[in-house]
Amino acid sequence: MTARAILAGTADGPVIATTEPLSFWGGIDPATGCVIDVHHPLHGRCLTGAVVLMPSTRGSCTGSGVLLDMALSGRAPAALVFSEAEDVVTLGALIAAEMFGHPLPVLRLSPADFAALAAEPQVQVTDTALIAGGLTLPLAPPATATLDLTANDRAMLDGAEGPAAQQAMRIICAMAAQQGASRLIDVTQGHIDGCIYASPANLTFAQTMADMGAKVRIPTTMNAISVDRANWQRQGVPPDFGGPAARLADAYVTMGCQPSFTCSPYLLDTAPAQGEAIAWAESNAVIYANSVLGARTAKHPDFLDLCIAITGRAPLAGVYLDENRRAQRIIDIDLPQNIDDAFWPLIGWLAGQAAPDRIPLLRGLAGARPSADDLKALCAAFGTTSAAPMLHVQGVTPEAGSIAPDADHANISRADMAAGWQILNDGPEAVDLVAIGSPHASLPECRALAAALKGRRVAIATILTAGRAVIAQARSDGTLARLEAAGVQVLPDLCWCSISEPVFPPATRALMTNSGKYAHYGPGLSGRAVRFGALEDCAAAAITGQAPRRLPRWLDRPAD
Repeated sequence: MTARAILAGTADGPVIATTEPLSFWGGIDPATGCVIDVHHPLHGRCLTGAVVLMPSTRGSCTGSGVLLDMALSGRAPAALVFSEAEDVVTLGALIAAEMFGHPLPVLRLSPADFAALAAEPQVQVTDTALIAGGLTLPLAPPATATLDLTANDRAMLDGAEGPAAQQAMRIICAMAAQQGASRLIDVTQGHIDGCIYASPANLTFAQTMADMGAKVRIPTTMNAISVDRANWQRQGVPPDFGGPAARLADAYVTMGCQPSFTCSPYLLDTAPAQGEAIAWAESNAVIYANSVLGARTAKHPDFLDLCIAITGRAPLAGVYLDENRRAQRIIDIDLPQNIDDAFWPLIGWLAGQAAPDRIPLLRGLAGARPSADDLKALCAAFGTTSAAPMLHVQGVTPEAGSIAPDADHANISRADMAAGWQILNDGPEAVDLVAIGSPHASLPECRALAAALKGRRVAIATILTAGRAVIAQARSDGTLARLEAAGVQVLPDLCWCSISEPVFPPATRALMTNSGKYAHYGPGLSGRAVRFGALEDCAAAAITGQAPRRLPRWLDRPAD
């Protein structure tokens, strides 16, 4: 198999190689180019100027914004080399070259060539070859596709609907080519992830598109943003952060997006139906939509989400197609007795490790009768450790019978669960913050926290994040009043993955969360130690400031 240039360019630099995918958002600090994911083998390494080899990326759709910011600030890798399909940072590199004149080569190699190159200390990328020591790999040029475009597609591509729609269609067609799509499809709704102020590049892109007159043409919701839009100034957020973060949100609203500001759009009344083709970004939302709702969406990178919303068109590739939604790995799970809600994010996190590059079918869970919130936690944690845009749960999710004939097998044992629990519980017993709502809490979760507190007042900072719609429901039924009477701070617009100081209490040394997603990303994003447990455990920690170091009861018992 010949090496292929996904995005052309030249580079020369030292090789930094890993066999484990990495989420650029939450995994790399764009201000330094260093890996901050404490769970990743490259933790602490600086990728700036290196030829970075990894199988693919995983995790957040916001990785495209991180890569774009690194490219615009001069902190990007010299080149990116993958052995599997990759869309997220590829899109960031495409935007850097297409809109801002900062080319960054993206290449794809066969597994054998990838392994050979990983053993070399230095590599040069030319227009026609990869050269490293005695190794020379000819480069096939970037793929081109003869897309079966409609008359309206061609009109947009020719500029008939303005420069923003033309630019959006150019980007969509370029991505369609590298994904192997032959045509585009209509989508009914969008969800924007690029409204998070992950870096100045997110604002640069949005303002550029807004200044070009961009307007969305399909109903489009917005993800959580990086400030409480109405209150950030009173909360003491520095203007040099709060101002750009607010302007970023406003730019998307100006382009016609709905100010929903939630990372849980499946909790809205507009949640899609089974079989509906949509265009969502935000990894947890994509996985939940595909897996639980049975809707259809690729894990669209930041920036491509807006391009699709502007045109209403998406590449017909990936899990939009039946054949790409089948389970490729069957994972048998040893279900303990009397599990609590902490089981589901733990299993999602472990399942992602067991299927980092393919869609799994999880067997053995149906007897536990997971709730919608259990599946929400499962999908969110799965997205931190797997690049797959969906999963299946036998006897639970609507397409669980769709299995590839060559699917292989794995299992998750109680020993695996115990080991995973220890990794996610690296912090001390004393905690000074409880973090709930990653992804944004549902109304049942708000009620459950209020019930678990039993009328007691919290002794340490306890913050719950939720979407505006859920907060309005909690206000109407009295749940919000109960939480606030207990001393819980309920924040709209923000999510834990975008909270920064001083809203994130600066004096915090260690925190407790019920989120597998935040237990994974939290140490790198916040610089604090993290404890993980059930919602009841979080409520107890909020009252006492203590999170005893022990396995959960359901895991501390021998198997039957």
